[in-house]
Amino acid sequence: MTPNQEFDQLKDAGILLPYQQRWVRDKSKIKIAEKSRRIGLTWGEAADDALYSASSEGGDTWYIGYSMDMAKEFIQDAGKWVKHYNLAAGEMEEVMIEDGDPDKAILSYRITFASGYRITALSSRPTNLRGKQGRVVIDEAAFHDDLPGILKAAIALLIWGGEVRIISTHFGDDNPFNDLIGEIKAGKKKYSLHKITFDDALDDGLYKRICQVLKRKWSEQSEAEWRQEMIDFYGDDADEELFCVPSRGSGIYFPRALVESCMSDEIPVLTLKCKPGFEQLPDQVRFQEVEDWCEHNLKPILDGLDPHFKTFFGEDFGRSGDLSVIKPLQERPSITYREICAIELSNVPFKQQEQILFYLVDRLPRFSGGALDARGNGQYLAEVAMQRYGESRIHQVMLSLQWYAEHMPKYKAAFEDKSILIAKSADVLNDHRAVRMEKGVAKVPEGKKTKGKDGVQRHGDSAVAGALSWYAVHEINGGEMEYESVSKREMETQGAY
Repeated sequence: MTPNQEFDQLKDAGILLPYQQRWVRDKSKIKIAEKSRRIGLTWGEAADDALYSASSEGGDTWYIGYSMDMAKEFIQDAGKWVKHYNLAAGEMEEVMIEDGDPDKAILSYRITFASGYRITALSSRPTNLRGKQGRVVIDEAAFHDDLPGILKAAIALLIWGGEVRIISTHFGDDNPFNDLIGEIKAGKKKYSLHKITFDDALDDGLYKRICQVLKRKWSEQSEAEWRQEMIDFYGDDADEELFCVPSRGSGIYFPRALVESCMSDEIPVLTLKCKPGFEQLPDQVRFQEVEDWCEHNLKPILDGLDPHFKTFFGEDFGRSGDLSVIKPLQERPSITYREICAIELSNVPFKQQEQILFYLVDRLPRFSGGALDARGNGQYLAEVAMQRYGESRIHQVMLSLQWYAEHMPKYKAAFEDKSILIAKSADVLNDHRAVRMEKGVAKVPEGKKTKGKDGVQRHGDSAVAGALSWYAVHEINGGEMEYESVSKREMETQGAY
């Protein structure tokens, strides 16, 4: 029986719910599930493992739970699947598993199939996997005493065609399991990741299945009441136990030492704070004042750039409240990226923000991509930048929870890998420290306002701009500009002022 035929048996039987089917269907060598409690994913895994070990094309299954009760329950579930599918196998048996020392043998459980393969429950001691082949299932991984050691031993099985399945609810945000999830999201581990919250399971019919099994009548009201009962049961732990949010998840996302290790006081922070009423001055007065600022502050930096390396930028927009921050980056020979400077604009009119951005980007060597915050008033600057430099180079980003969930871990990984160097500034550091975990997503909380050293209101602006600049580096492949810098006269002719 092939793996697809095995899956079809489960699917056609209508027994597994969609999220269980997606898990079983995924034949990745290493797959991981961060999940809610009480959704039956391990039960679905037992179904797949019974078919896998019963098949002549399968192999041994090694189940690792953190308690003897878990081990026995899993083997019992596998045994039920054996009977359900009339698989040729013996009854569950108790066995003594040795780890090279008879005095350390422990009681365990096993099912042996006619195929010659077995499902065996092991203890969480990493050395128990030495010399083994087949599939390893690590259940409630976050609760194991030495998860890194178990993973190291399990992954060694891949050399001989093995497979690794890791299943767990969360157990704190400083847990190795949560670290592993973070590495996957950051792209450092190329493993398959499934996330199944309590609501995901309900949407896929979990409560309807419960009603079917218990012979109850389903209704939307009864499902809503049962959902609330579960949330009330777990109380303050509901986010972690049911919705895949690690506890202490409101903690600071960027540790101080991590950010400081990637800061340089040789990178300048350029600030421009316009006085109240500046926006009411005539166009040419505003233009000339800002042009002088650019010539005095930006031009010497841009003139000194190496022309051989690509450049990118990210921009977080603000007008009358928060700052606008522009963070240009240039690649370096060591495959790292160095901020050219950090530009912080306070109370700068829309047209002058456009002027400064155009002055900068027109002079960036080998400009290859920029990402701009396109929410609210920021949509104007993002749009004119796209019109000027082309949609292949400019991404207008609508910052959302989904965007932060996908890209903030990658930005943090840049610091962990020492792939980025940014300006050394107390305000920049505090902006990064303002990023918090909210329901499993790293972002600056809406009400998290701070005051910079100059008294200007900040909202994690340089951290958001930095994340956008890192997004530009890795997500935009627009190539380089193919035209010379635009002169002041040309800008005026084109209707910029």
